[in-house]
Amino acid sequence: MEQMRLNKYLARNGVCSRREADRLLMEGVVCVNGRPASCGQTVSGDDQVTVRGKLVQRADRTVVLAFYKPVGVTCTERDAHAERKLSDLIHYPRRVTYAGRLDRDSEGLLLLTDDGDLIQAMMRGANRHEKEYVVEVDREITKDFLARMSGGIFLEGLGVRTRPCRVEAAGRNMFRIVLTQGLNRQIRRMCQACGYQVKTIKRIRVMHIGLGTLKPGEYVELPQADVERLYRDCGIAPRPYQEQDGVEDV
Repeated sequence: MEQMRLNKYLARNGVCSRREADRLLMEGVVCVNGRPASCGQTVSGDDQVTVRGKLVQRADRTVVLAFYKPVGVTCTERDAHAERKLSDLIHYPRRVTYAGRLDRDSEGLLLLTDDGDLIQAMMRGANRHEKEYVVEVDREITKDFLARMSGGIFLEGLGVRTRPCRVEAAGRNMFRIVLTQGLNRQIRRMCQACGYQVKTIKRIRVMHIGLGTLKPGEYVELPQADVERLYRDCGIAPRPYQEQDGVEDV
């Protein structure tokens, strides 16, 4: 393993987020080779890292979960004001974080992984990764509406024009849309600019991963072939770790 900042090392191995890792370092509960670690310190594959006396197990592979987020669940790990959080529904032995949130009133596919580099690559707008949605609105879909939505719309609240995208009717009051960017409440803002109000939004695909037969609240670990394709399509190298024996996970 190449030299890596300690906060990133802890995050990549499912201990906590980088921000939380910095807090643990400040508290003095992280040690490298038996000595208290410092903020900004780097480690390699030969180093032994402990948190509160427990040895951190290096992850041998990346985990990616496909999760059907139900309506009413907030994409957050800690929020005292959220009635239902992701952590209330996902109980996985390794810490995972979502890549590309869905707002509380939307539902559908959410990808979660323990590799922060993969999350950043999937969320980077410049990579133009596709996300597909089925949307229900409050009145009949027209050709003019489809043309305006697909051609790009200036969103005054954000001061930006949306990228051209694929939009097609899926029913009298429903349409499918494929986005390559992730602006805040983008679909709702686009529809509102066209005089429509959104009733429901369901995300059915992220890149090559589809919602499939998942039901609200269910999740499944993706096969390694799908994970490897995510890395290829994101243009980054897979996690190069090898499995270790005789160490205790934190």
